[in-house]
Amino acid sequence: MSLLPPALESHARAVLAACEASGHVVATAESCTGGLVAAALTAIPGSSNWLDRGFVTYSNQAKAEMLGVPMALIETHGAVSAVVALAMVQGALSHSRATVAVSITGIAGPGGGSPEKPVGTVYLAVGRKGGQAVAELQNFDGDRDGVRLQSALRALELLRESIQTS
Repeated sequence: MSLLPPALESHARAVLAACEASGHVVATAESCTGGLVAAALTAIPGSSNWLDRGFVTYSNQAKAEMLGVPMALIETHGAVSAVVALAMVQGALSHSRATVAVSITGIAGPGGGSPEKPVGTVYLAVGRKGGQAVAELQNFDGDRDGVRLQSALRALELLRESIQTS
């Protein structure tokens, strides 16, 4: 019996099926989700064939040290920004054997929000090795668990879409 919410498990299975069909290998770079995407993928038997690694880079220092995100980007734009999400996905690709990666950085709450970036503000990015990464902004509703779950679901959707368009 899976510990995952059914939707999360379904999305993870779809990503791994797309990997199996295409030969892509995944890496994740997660901040506000704290490894939830990687946990969803690793809950599926056989995931070790398609998931290379997951980076949990909750602090700014971890983003810089583990993924090579320049501190100047974080200081200028904030950790919750499109440019940092893009740098995180590029870092995940360059620090792994993955061919496709996803990143998530956001404000899950209940604190930490501001008028410019309220709780629920999440930036996600997806990219493929040798390709152009893209970022998107989501404004999720709900409590901390809800924001984290919605973020993980959208990250898995982005991965699947990126894999299937290759």
